[in-house]
Amino acid sequence: MPGLFFEDLSLDQSAQIARTVSAADVEAFAAVSGDDNPLHLDEAYAATTPFKRRIAHGMLTGAYISAVLGSRLPGPGAVYVSQTLRFRRPVGLGDEVTTKVTVRELDPRKGHVTFATVCTVAGKTVADGEAVVLVPKREA
Repeated sequence: MPGLFFEDLSLDQSAQIARTVSAADVEAFAAVSGDDNPLHLDEAYAATTPFKRRIAHGMLTGAYISAVLGSRLPGPGAVYVSQTLRFRRPVGLGDEVTTKVTVRELDPRKGHVTFATVCTVAGKTVADGEAVVLVPKREA
């Protein structure tokens, strides 16, 4: 199923998803990424940190941005070119992360679309940044 074409996009167009972070998600991300920091995996260790609890990997939160871009806007066929990220707050197990992407710039020469990206928990920003995505054009 193809996603949107470059010509289908307009400034301020947006899409979002919401995902609740589970222990299984964090453990699977650790296994796939190789990041086995005990802050993410060991409750006893995490209790000794300033967070006082296990937190999700920042890049797991970042992966939710990829999910919106690859499945919703612009969707299948889009190719990630770059992403900046600022991690603002920790994301804990059981937190519902709402991830929103919004079209900010369209470059028809390159077929690039720049998106503002933001992840929130309970209305507070936990991560934000900017993504550049190559979006297929319609055949002439």
